Amino acid sequence: MDITYWGLFLSAALMINLTPGPDMLYLMAKSASGGRREGLAAGAGLWCGAMGHVLAAALGLSAIVMASASAFTAIKLAGALYLFYLGVQALRGAGSQFQPVETGARSTGAWGAFRQGVLVDLLNPKTALFFMAFLPQFVRPEAGPVATQLLVLGLVTLAVAIPIEVAVIVGSARLSNWLHRRQRLAQWMDRLMGTVFIGLGLRLLTTSR
Repeated sequence: MDITYWGLFLSAALMINLTPGPDMLYLMAKSASGGRREGLAAGAGLWCGAMGHVLAAALGLSAIVMASASAFTAIKLAGALYLFYLGVQALRGAGSQFQPVETGARSTGAWGAFRQGVLVDLLNPKTALFFMAFLPQFVRPEAGPVATQLLVLGLVTLAVAIPIEVAVIVGSARLSNWLHRRQRLAQWMDRLMGTVFIGLGLRLLTTSR
């Protein structure tokens, strides 16, 4: 594996992570509502969930899920229902998710945001499909055990994603501070966030193997 190989892989990983997707939309919505602390916690949850998919890909478990129509459908439905739940909660929030916690507004807290992030990522079979489709393209049989290569490539992909998503979190959290002083706009943002979550759930339902 020479410089050309790693240059190609890192370029591909960077372009993929810069492309807005469900994870980035989720982080933007979560950071805008809960601020930087909850946004970073949700991001950490997403990264742990992605790490689970990397381990599954390295062990071959993702291939089994992708080959089983019933397993794929079950995970897809669970993920979509969870996103629908988050969307309904946001729509019912009437702007409270964008109010400071000390005023009595609802907040999942850092731990709740972390758990939420893990579930959002783990219950998305599209993530498993991504790692199973993207990482094997860069496996070199002569470079050693395939499982080890997949694990290393997955870790590098996450390493590329984290600083990009941290920047998204910080930028979206600034929006949260601004919205704290604008209640009516916060109500519309709650509705927008709910719509985003429900839209992500619908998108997940239409995902095919």
